[in-house]
Amino acid sequence: MLFEILRDPAALVIAALVVAALSGVPGLLLRRAPLGQRLAACLAVAASLLALPALTRMLLAGERARYLIDWSLPFGVCEIALDPLSLFFLLPIFLVFPAGAVYACGYWPAARHRASEPSVTFFYGLLCAAMGLVVVARNGALFLVAWEVMALAGYFLLVTEHEHDEVRSAGTVYLIASHVGAAALILLFSQLRIVSGGFLFPATGSLHLAAASSTLIFLAALTGFGSKAGLMPLHIWLPSAHANAPSHVSALLSGVMLKMGIYGLLRVLSFFPERPLWWGALLAAAGLASALMGIGIASAQKDIKRLLAYSSIENLGIIAAGIGVALVGESTGNPRLAYLGLAGALFHVLNHSLFKPLLFFGAGSVMHATGSRELDRMGGLASRMPWSALFSLAGAVAICGLPPFNGFASEFLLYLGFFGEARAAEPYVALGAPLLALVGGVALLSFVKLLGSAFLGAPRSSQAGAAHESPPSMLAPMALLAGLCLVGGLFPRLFLALAAPVFPTLAPLSLRFTELPFRPPWFTLAGCGVLALAAALFWYLRRRSAALPVVSGPTWGCGYLRPTPRMQYTASSFGAMFGSLAAPLIRTRIKKSALTGVAPEAGRLSYQPEETLLYRVILPAFSVAGIGFSFLRRLQQGQVQFYILYIFATLLLLMLWVR
Repeated sequence: MLFEILRDPAALVIAALVVAALSGVPGLLLRRAPLGQRLAACLAVAASLLALPALTRMLLAGERARYLIDWSLPFGVCEIALDPLSLFFLLPIFLVFPAGAVYACGYWPAARHRASEPSVTFFYGLLCAAMGLVVVARNGALFLVAWEVMALAGYFLLVTEHEHDEVRSAGTVYLIASHVGAAALILLFSQLRIVSGGFLFPATGSLHLAAASSTLIFLAALTGFGSKAGLMPLHIWLPSAHANAPSHVSALLSGVMLKMGIYGLLRVLSFFPERPLWWGALLAAAGLASALMGIGIASAQKDIKRLLAYSSIENLGIIAAGIGVALVGESTGNPRLAYLGLAGALFHVLNHSLFKPLLFFGAGSVMHATGSRELDRMGGLASRMPWSALFSLAGAVAICGLPPFNGFASEFLLYLGFFGEARAAEPYVALGAPLLALVGGVALLSFVKLLGSAFLGAPRSSQAGAAHESPPSMLAPMALLAGLCLVGGLFPRLFLALAAPVFPTLAPLSLRFTELPFRPPWFTLAGCGVLALAAALFWYLRRRSAALPVVSGPTWGCGYLRPTPRMQYTASSFGAMFGSLAAPLIRTRIKKSALTGVAPEAGRLSYQPEETLLYRVILPAFSVAGIGFSFLRRLQQGQVQFYILYIFATLLLLMLWVR
């Protein structure tokens, strides 16, 4: 019996999800020793080694599996299934989850965090398992249960340092946004129940509905899943959540949990055999707008984790734009456009799941060494943390879409779609090319600021001056992800082979496109040439500097007698020009103490970039809603006789309405 289970790849995947869910249990039982955290990391790695070979085998072979669960709940048949779409989105889960678990042994060690580490480790495993259950669920009720478990596990991870007001506030916003999105999903599955007669997911391409019903389902899915994916203006929870969670948690939230929104949207789209043209146009426009506004706000940030959080909005926007382009290609009968849009989106899903956790791990290493998230208080870390600097550089090159890393390969597909097929489909699609180029340029500016402010120059604080390299448990996951980013850039067809089985489910028309990009070996040779050129330039500069005499002395300080590190460009000053151009999106709140008297005391000035949409529109709207709810709370008198009166009045109104 056991041997038969081990031979079944689908059973191995389900077993891996169970192992992931239970990985944090040893930490709860062994709260006084670091052994529980190490066992959890070992179980996470074991779950990954159990699942990834089985996932890859099933995905490449096009295999499917279906299981029925016997339950007594009144929601119809409970089914879990593995198809190419589910298998594809399970890959990031089992890639990032073990990397974060190993990273946590050095970043959030049990020896220094005895109070919080057991709960962090437990909910970290539970979050992974809940995301896996979301992906394999085929019953609306089971899907919503898994969705809520995922949301609550993310909340408890987010509020790990709940003694800080900022963390509690971020947790509250996260819960509100999660339940607003869940309300939209309840509407979605209720409408599906009405039109299909059950909570079981419709088969691929089997949902033929009137325009009104299909529009309601699409808009509910876009709202509920777009909120989880962080598409603007549904992104309000994302920046503060990613900034305040532990770095390995931020890596899982950004690298994987945001993709659950993309998965849900793709799953709903797969129900329909035909999608109206305006669905694709709306998705493409919303994605490009999110990408442009997200990276514009990121460029003005001085908090390293907020910069990465807003960058996630940019990348999820690129993915949504690719899906929209694919839908436009399907609607206009253009197989090349359908293929390039969907291939670029799915490829970027995998790529973002690699380089964004890598960057959050790099940010965690910097914070671990300096004790600060402020880029303006860093500097000079490259000489003290060379490996962290190298891996962060790899992640930055990948996320900026530069060769030879994987970000370039996926965005290259979208550029081909915008440039090569816009005239053959709809003219407005051509507008995506300059917008995507502008997004890439601003991303390059943002990450030059991040790398330069954190790793170059002289230390701007005593903590930065005393920084040290991270332990091997933190560097090893970063090395793994950086290596995978390079593999995806040099051999993109390997990643596309994992995405290809999904095409029949989402864009059958794309199968007619046979002239696949990235023909070997030219793309690989070009990437290797870029690497060789960079290595030769580095070797030449090192050799030349070693041959020159070394003389130490003060640099010219523009007439200042005592130059200090404070005279360097900071992250804020570097991005000030673009921040002024992006003034409609971002503003700087300045606080300063007043100077009074003949001999005033030392003053203090602080500044904080704030998103205009969030702080001028969304949060004030929440405040107005809060005033209305506070008025309704007056109805809660806490006295039974008042509640009996409310019940009597309600029954009376219902009787009058029925009559």
